[in-house]
Amino acid sequence: MDTVNVGIVGVGNCASSLVQGVQYYSQTGTMAGLTNPLCGGYRVSDIRFTSAFDADVSNLNCDLSDAIWCDPNNAQRFATVPALGVPVVEGVRRDGIGQHYSQRISVQGEASKDDIVSHLQRTNTNVIVNFLPVGSQEASEFYAEAAVNAGCAFVNCIPSTIARSEDWCRRFEDASLPLIGDDLKSQFGATLIHRSLVDTLKANGVKIRNTYQILNGGNMDFFNMEDDGRMQSKKESKTQGILGTPLGNSRPSEEVHVGTEYIPILRDRKIAFVRIEAEAFGGNTSRA
Repeated sequence: MDTVNVGIVGVGNCASSLVQGVQYYSQTGTMAGLTNPLCGGYRVSDIRFTSAFDADVSNLNCDLSDAIWCDPNNAQRFATVPALGVPVVEGVRRDGIGQHYSQRISVQGEASKDDIVSHLQRTNTNVIVNFLPVGSQEASEFYAEAAVNAGCAFVNCIPSTIARSEDWCRRFEDASLPLIGDDLKSQFGATLIHRSLVDTLKANGVKIRNTYQILNGGNMDFFNMEDDGRMQSKKESKTQGILGTPLGNSRPSEEVHVGTEYIPILRDRKIAFVRIEAEAFGGNTSRA
């Protein structure tokens, strides 16, 4: 296989960054910012986008290179992406569009599983990357099953439970297909820094009493998380990322809190507030 043919589910800001990133590294040849410039013998320049699915009417039938800039996307522009010849086709809605999200877009998502599988096979897609909004468990499972049926690997970039599920792991293993996830951690983000602080304090004998992380942002990811019911999976994923231990089926620790707030003027910028309360030498309470 000379190329890695990738299909995208959900053409939002994260998809925009991925598409731009492939173009940027293919053009510049730089390796700065890449954890693994060579992975399994493949380089970034070997990635080809072959399919894309969405339920936002404004994205449908647009070339992927144009759809990544359609409102309400507001990702930072760092690469010029030429026409890719990849039309965004209708996917499924299911639980992929929350109450707040549906106030900003016109939704159309009635594709059948056979439609999705047929399109994946017709476009020779090898890998599906899931960028659905947070809280899209049912829709994520729909696309995961389509991936198995079409013979595609599945990369779950949102905190829905797919790669943590024994059932889904078994299904992909039985089909000899890769399954990776769940959730996408920023390369230089709040959870990475928060986790580093917690680990450093623990390594110095400090006992963490409680900690919280409050995130502010102005993109559609934060607007979507205004729905309380869509935050639970994100809180669980964030808590696991901060503590560095699997949560299994348990709820986030009472000693860890994660919250978000949508602030439109921030656009695609994210600001994090992190607080840690701990017991240090002599039983003294320290706060940072």
